[in-house]
Amino acid sequence: MTAALADAGATVITASRTLEKNETYAAELRERGLDVRGDCYDQSDEKSVLAFRDRVIEAYGKVDVLVNNSVQRGLFTGGFYGDLDGFTKSLIVNGTGLYAVTRAFGENMEKRGSGSIINIGSYMGNLGKNPALYEGTGGAMGGWGGADYFYHKGAMHQITRFFATYYGQFGVRCNCLALGGCFNDQHPAFVEAYSKATCLGRLANNDDVKGIVVYLASDASSYVTGAVIPVDGGYSVK
Repeated sequence: MTAALADAGATVITASRTLEKNETYAAELRERGLDVRGDCYDQSDEKSVLAFRDRVIEAYGKVDVLVNNSVQRGLFTGGFYGDLDGFTKSLIVNGTGLYAVTRAFGENMEKRGSGSIINIGSYMGNLGKNPALYEGTGGAMGGWGGADYFYHKGAMHQITRFFATYYGQFGVRCNCLALGGCFNDQHPAFVEAYSKATCLGRLANNDDVKGIVVYLASDASSYVTGAVIPVDGGYSVK
């Protein structure tokens, strides 16, 4: 997504908790002639979020597009009966933190009367868990953990509609991509099962999200807001 927006001519700031990782990737893209900078912030800490926002505004004067792709997983462990302390911590990052980031950067868009917010959701925010996808993985994938992720992504899809309603009065759009089946070296049994469950018969590669992100960031989608768009190879329609 970072590369796609930069290829389309945007100045992109990529940020998460670790500055070094972001700056390393940004440097690789700068070697290709793209305008990308690395930064960092802690999504569980509003002060950190606001400080990051202020650095961006001071450096560039405005924010045209916000892509909410940050997520922290693995805090809620132990399966269905896992420790609720981890569940609560994950909600602070992925629920409250999402709101804090959107409100912080959305304020600049609101004042300027334009902008696009793109939330990166999941088919897991629309559908239930399908244990059949994890058969044959030998426990490497599956189980009954991850309830917090389903919760967060379902909430993200709904708050997208809330943001679209609020920010729409200021000319700012908010949409969400419900991604599914993004290849990340998963167990071969999962890859085969998920591929068969899609209309296109495969998982997504690194290029499959680029076009839709650029579309939502650009004026080509100027009359699209409040949408939760599936990008899952047709998994959600079968």
